[in-house]
Amino acid sequence: MIDSAAFRHRRARIADSLPLENALLLVAAGDPIPLPETSDQHYPYRAHADYRYLAGIEAPGAVLAFDPADGPESGWVSFVPRVTADERIWEGRRQPPGRPIDELAAWLETRTGRPICNLGARLPDLPASAELEAACRQALLHARRPKDAEEIALIRRAVEATAAGFAALPAHARAGQTERAIQIELEAAFFRHGADRTGYDTIVAAGPDAAVLHFPPGPRTAAPGDFLLIDAGAEVQRYVADVSRTFVIGSPTPLQRDLHQLVLETELEAIDRCRPGVEWRDIHLGAALRLTAGLVDLGLLRGEPASLVEQRVHLLFFPHGIGHMVGLGVRDASGTAPGRPKSSDPALRALRCDFPLEAGYVMTVEPGLYFIPPLLDDPEHRRRHRDTVNWERVDRCKHLGGIRIEDNILIKPEGPPEILTAAIPRHLIALPA
Repeated sequence: MIDSAAFRHRRARIADSLPLENALLLVAAGDPIPLPETSDQHYPYRAHADYRYLAGIEAPGAVLAFDPADGPESGWVSFVPRVTADERIWEGRRQPPGRPIDELAAWLETRTGRPICNLGARLPDLPASAELEAACRQALLHARRPKDAEEIALIRRAVEATAAGFAALPAHARAGQTERAIQIELEAAFFRHGADRTGYDTIVAAGPDAAVLHFPPGPRTAAPGDFLLIDAGAEVQRYVADVSRTFVIGSPTPLQRDLHQLVLETELEAIDRCRPGVEWRDIHLGAALRLTAGLVDLGLLRGEPASLVEQRVHLLFFPHGIGHMVGLGVRDASGTAPGRPKSSDPALRALRCDFPLEAGYVMTVEPGLYFIPPLLDDPEHRRRHRDTVNWERVDRCKHLGGIRIEDNILIKPEGPPEILTAAIPRHLIALPA
């Protein structure tokens, strides 16, 4: 494990936040997973986020142990497997710092009779308490939400690489280019500017493909008049950025301009409301109301916006949540407030976060509007919303796909948040046709 002052402080803060009392804590990194075919290859290894957060290293098969009796800073012990000669020869691996993993059994034996809490990856044949583990997992998840200075610095580096990728797009994204070709140029710029990898599977979606929320880039070529939705982010030392922008190929129509401006105004208003103590669900519902009002103004919906949101009409066009946490992974430490069950309300079902905001949280804000055939062509939706949706006008829009605009923000102790991704233009950029 990394033994810097920053990591010692982080581990001590976590130790004080866990309801361990006299219990021992074992945080496992997890083992490599072999590919299903009979080869000697494995999936790319990533230590469990709990282990990576506390140990700061990628060490397959390692365990970080903690005894609260030894103090919140001194009670941590790192146990790591010995690197074999073959691993040194074939993989160039080096021995990570820590005691040999086979000494863990003796460490536990001297503490026989005490409860054990297993976080991180699952350790087999461990007499752990499920109730204690659930409480500690929730406590660790919540304690990881505010980002410390080291984490924010890594997120900023990921944002810088991401911004470089988006800046490269106007030179490469144009009519006749495939989604896959655009992806390659975007990600190449990430890597040229310091990224270790992409933070998640890049989305490049042209025209109707932009209506698929998690669309993998394919052979479709961008055509004049298409929206081009790109959702991508770079990763630096496991910390990621997550950014969406929507372009247009050639000159946008008035409706395309209006739809993009509606999403942009919704995003900026939602960002401005992100202050300490504000409930994330209220940010989401406010965005749903703003988008719905805009769709009424554009003649796509009929009725009073608040009533339409109560009837869940907005879910036909904005079926996902307003955003999530980002940091050590693309949805780092998302979830609900401690003790809060997940809402069963259909309007909140898609929320990945449900808690009041606090200083130090890094969030995505990503409203979107989509014309999704599986939703819009569903006979039950047509029947239920026959009076509130202008179906004739909506059907003429289904070729448009969708629009999403997403930024990463840092919640400040007072006032509006810092928009970490502000350098990436949000306005509707017309790419060459």
